Amino acid sequence: MWTPTSWQSMPQEQQADYPDKQQLNKTIEELSLLPPLVSASEVLELRELTAKAAIGDVFLLQGGDCAESFIDCNQASINRKLQLITQMSLLMMYGLGQPVVRIGRMAGQYAKPRSAHTETIDGTSLPSYRGDLINEVLFCPIKREPDPERLLKGYSLASLTLNYIRTNNKEQIDRFCEPERWQSDAMASLRQKPEYEKTIEAVRHSFSMLKALSPGLSKSLDSFYTCHEALHLHYEQALTRKVGNKWFNLSTHMPWVGMRTAKPDSAHIEYLRGIENPIAIKVGPRMTQKWLSNIIERLNPENSAGRITLITRLGSDKVAKLLPPLIECIKDRNYAVTWVCDPMHGNTRVTKKGIKTRHLTDIVSEVRQSLEIHKSHESVLGGIHLELTGENVTECIGGVCSVSENDLNRAYRTLVDPRLNASQATELALEMVKIFKQINLKSDQLSQNKLNF
Repeated sequence: MWTPTSWQSMPQEQQADYPDKQQLNKTIEELSLLPPLVSASEVLELRELTAKAAIGDVFLLQGGDCAESFIDCNQASINRKLQLITQMSLLMMYGLGQPVVRIGRMAGQYAKPRSAHTETIDGTSLPSYRGDLINEVLFCPIKREPDPERLLKGYSLASLTLNYIRTNNKEQIDRFCEPERWQSDAMASLRQKPEYEKTIEAVRHSFSMLKALSPGLSKSLDSFYTCHEALHLHYEQALTRKVGNKWFNLSTHMPWVGMRTAKPDSAHIEYLRGIENPIAIKVGPRMTQKWLSNIIERLNPENSAGRITLITRLGSDKVAKLLPPLIECIKDRNYAVTWVCDPMHGNTRVTKKGIKTRHLTDIVSEVRQSLEIHKSHESVLGGIHLELTGENVTECIGGVCSVSENDLNRAYRTLVDPRLNASQATELALEMVKIFKQINLKSDQLSQNKLNF
């Protein structure tokens, strides 16, 4: 029988080792009495939209920090991130000709899995940094010790972020319909390219007309959802609430499970199987058909639409080989899933100086290949999942902003993985539109040739 605590009897991985278990239990009890962060009705709305994405009626845009920082919970930082995600959704909505659902890796992406339990520097070993929800990035014995009080701070900052998003959404939508108000620093380099300026002008004209013809436009665009990795199971448990006769994780709209914890008999899968939220599964190069099938059947025994989203993160050099068998596996078993491409994680490189980075060309390549593969297998790519920031960072290489390997140290601020900056993310949105149009045109031409034959 499933309960919010039944995961505790299953094999557990990637959980912090708290020295004071009594204090942890006290904190979890306190969290469980606090108001939920999102509503069950919002969760069900997103589940319906995820089902629509599976058949190509909408497109999901997931984006945000690899690991949110407590210090970045401020008005300016949240504004820049929201503005970037919103302008990307505008460009994609215009170019793809379908609604784009905004899902931020925000208001809860405070915990991260790590490949090692400890980190060693100059002969000193300390617990690995596991995200601000657990400990601090500063390499110090006191700061690296897992602290239960940080769970309460994470909850408070997530609540403040969500409240700001909801109260500030009208202003964001006004910006959404007026591209000339977009971030000048993000668009400056893009405006040097005639094709981008032409697109922006077309978008400006289209949305000016739409806004004039439909004063209620903003009402249909005001939904913003959140997602994060359901990694810290005590935190997720504390914010799991019963609504009617069903259980919901009300810390976020869409929790996901990563490759390190996505095992059929794991504590994470046990926890996720009992909640009504749409669940995402990260699918990396090591994922086998049997492994994936076991997880899906465990999480979605009734094969309900909108319940399961598969986020593939295979790498531009592996996607052509690995994605087709996975698609055929899903089709053969008639699983109801929504496909999303994460072109970031499979394309991480390490420079000679030991700096993690990603190349925009690799990211674009994986998106293109994924779209082509889904199209050729009569499958639907229903979304994209990106690590990005509205800040002018230099963490990923390439783009018209010309970030090179030598630029990485100039503004490398990520806590864990490299993110696209605002210019690179906007450029990717424009490239995606071009790719969609090219692939659809090619598909239409092939269909026409078959008819002529």
